[in-house]
Amino acid sequence: MKSRNLLWISLLVAGLLLFSCASDATQGEGSSTQTSESQATENAEPESEPVVLSEEQLNGSLDAPDFPDGVEWLNTGFPLAMVQLRGSVVLLDFWTFCCINCMHVLPDLARLEEKYKDDLIVIGVHSAKFTNEKSTDAIREAILRYDIHHPVINDDQFEVWNQYGIRAWPSFVLINPDGKIIGTHSGEGIYDLFDDVIGQTVDYFGKQGKLKQKHFQFVREIQMSQQHILRYPGKIVATEDDKLLITDSNNNRLLLVRPDGQIELVIGSGKQGLADGSFAEAQFNKPQGVVQDGDKLYIADTENHVIRVADLDDQTVKTVLGTGKQARRYNVSGKGRNIALNSPWDLQLVADKLYIAMAGSHQIWVADTDSWEAKPYAGSAAENIVDSTLLDANLAQPSGLTTDGKKLYFADSETSSIRSADLDQNGEVETIIGQGLFEYGDIDGTFPDARLQHPLGVVYHDGLLYVADTYNHKIKVIDPEKKSATTLAGTGARGWRDGGFTQAQFDEPSGLTFLNGKLYVADANNHQIRVLDPVTKQVSTLMLKNVGMLAGQTMDNFDGRIIEVPKRMLHTGNSAVSFALVMPPGYKLNQEAPFHVDFHTESDNIKFRADPSQIVLDRQKLTFEIPLEVEKGDAEITVDAVVYMCDEKSGLCLFDNFRIKVPFEGSDSGGGMFGVAVNLRTSPRM
Repeated sequence: MKSRNLLWISLLVAGLLLFSCASDATQGEGSSTQTSESQATENAEPESEPVVLSEEQLNGSLDAPDFPDGVEWLNTGFPLAMVQLRGSVVLLDFWTFCCINCMHVLPDLARLEEKYKDDLIVIGVHSAKFTNEKSTDAIREAILRYDIHHPVINDDQFEVWNQYGIRAWPSFVLINPDGKIIGTHSGEGIYDLFDDVIGQTVDYFGKQGKLKQKHFQFVREIQMSQQHILRYPGKIVATEDDKLLITDSNNNRLLLVRPDGQIELVIGSGKQGLADGSFAEAQFNKPQGVVQDGDKLYIADTENHVIRVADLDDQTVKTVLGTGKQARRYNVSGKGRNIALNSPWDLQLVADKLYIAMAGSHQIWVADTDSWEAKPYAGSAAENIVDSTLLDANLAQPSGLTTDGKKLYFADSETSSIRSADLDQNGEVETIIGQGLFEYGDIDGTFPDARLQHPLGVVYHDGLLYVADTYNHKIKVIDPEKKSATTLAGTGARGWRDGGFTQAQFDEPSGLTFLNGKLYVADANNHQIRVLDPVTKQVSTLMLKNVGMLAGQTMDNFDGRIIEVPKRMLHTGNSAVSFALVMPPGYKLNQEAPFHVDFHTESDNIKFRADPSQIVLDRQKLTFEIPLEVEKGDAEITVDAVVYMCDEKSGLCLFDNFRIKVPFEGSDSGGGMFGVAVNLRTSPRM
C-alpha cells in the first residue's frame, strides 16, 4: 500500500500538488499557465496506511510566522496573533472561494473542527485568484454561502501565502501547540490524513500538559447577516408552462414561481441532507442546476454529488444518479446509484440525454434518462483551456449549460470563458471567449481580446448567448458566430440597484433565463431575482408573494436569535402575555405576508387558551396576545415568530426569525397581563 502524500518538513516548502484549483498563484493576474499536474485517467485515490510521526517531526524546527499587521479578519471580531494560539493545534487552510477543490475540503475541515473542538483551531487564509475575490465583502459572502465557522484572513496581498511558501489551492500548514510548523500538504481528501496527524499531535502534547483549551468569543459573520427570503439563489429556469424554477440553494430547496412573484410550489423541506420522499420531506444540499422534462424536473444536487428527479404529478423526489459521495476517480462510467459524481453544477436536456456540467472533475458528462447510464462527454479531467476533440479537450470548472439544439454552450468559470461542445459525439470543443486560467478581466470586444471574470451562467436566446459575468457583476451578450462580447446591464461595481441597464447593479449573478421576452437573473449575493426588460431597458427586482408557504420551514429549521426577558409576576387564573413588535427605522410590515407564531411550554402549571392558528397580529398596532390559564408557581413559555418586513424606499423584503423565552411566576398578587416589546432587526442573529 502507498502511504498518503504529506510532506512533514523542516523547511518552508509547499506540498505536492494533487488536485489544484490552479497551479501557481505567484504568476498573478494576466499571465497564462497550465496546471502543473494533469489528473490522470482513472486517477484513483491511493490506498493508504497510517502516517506515523516521530517526536522530532511533532516538535517541528521552525517557528510559524506571525500574521502580518493590517490584514482584515473575518469570523472573529478582532485580529489574532500566533502567541494567542499557543497551547492549541493550528491548521491553516489556504483557499480562494472560486475554487471547487477548496469547496470540497470544507466538509472535512468541519469534521476535524468538531472532533478536536477543544484542541484545534482552523484558520482560513484567503489568497485570491480573481480581483473580485480580494474584496473583504466578497469573502464575507463566501463565508456565509459556504457555512464557514472558523476565522478567516483576507490575504489579498499574498503576504501569508509567501511567508509559508505556498504554491497551490487548497494547501494546509499544521502548527503544533508550541507554535512550530509540523508540515504542509496540498490537495483534496484530507480528513483521514489530518485525523491521523492531529490525533498524534494532541496525544503527544496533551501528555506534556501543553494543550490549553481556549474558547474564543468570536463574532461570526452569520451573526451580523440579514435573513432574506431567498439565500444565494444559484440558478433559474423558465418552465414549459411559463413559470420560473428557482434553486434557492442555501435554503436547500426549489421554488416554482409565477412571473408576478407568486410562489406556487416548494420542493424540499429546507433541511440540509440527502433524503428522498415527498416535496415536504425531501432534503437537498445546496442544489444548483435544474431542467424540466414534462412532469419531471432533473436537479443537480451539487453538494450531495447526485442527480435528483422531482415528479410534479405525485410531488415526490427520488435520487437517480450518484452515490451521495464525491467521486475520487476520473473518467469512470457507471449507472444509477452505483456511480460517483463530482459536484454536478448545471444541467441541459437534449432529447433523452441529460448533459451535466461536472464542475468538480472539469468535464461535461452525459446520462441516458431511461437507463441512467452516465459517462464523460467532454473534457479529459485536466483543468485548463485546450480546444480539441471532445474527450481530449481541457475544461476548467464548467458551471453553466445551455443549447441551441446543435451545440452545448457552457460557462467555463475558472478560465473565465464561454465555450461550445458539439452535440455530435465526433465533434470538438471550441472557445468563443476566453484565453487561460489566469487570463480574465472586463473587456467588451471580440476574441481573443474580450475578457470575462469567472462567469457561472449562460442561456441561449434568439441566436445569442446571455451570460452572468459573475465576478464582474454584469450581464453580457455574446454572439457565438462573431465571437464578440458586449455589456448588457450592470455598472461593474457590486451592489443592489434597480433602474436603467447602465445604472443597475448586481452582486455575483449566477444564473439566468428568458421568459416572455424578459430576462430573469438569479442575483446570488443580493438574494434576489432581478428582471431585465429589453424593451424598456430597465432592471427591476421580483418581489416574491405568498411567502407564508416558506414560514413553516423557517420555524422548523430555527436559526434565528433568542430573546430572554426578565421574570415577571402573572395573576393566577385567566391571564395573558402581550407582545409588541417594533420595526427598524425605514421598514414596514409586509402586508402580503402572513404573520407566523408558535408557542409551547414544559411547565405543568399553565395551559394555553388558544392555539397558534388563533393568534392574530394587529397590523396597525403590531401587537398580539397569547391567553393563558395560570396556576401558582414558576413557569416559562417559549414563543417562536417569523415577521416579514420591507424597506420603505427600495421594497427589499427581509424577515426576522426569533424565539422569546418568557419566564414568570403565577401568583394571586400578580397582574392580569404583562407586555414584552420586541425590536425587530434586519441583522437578526445578534
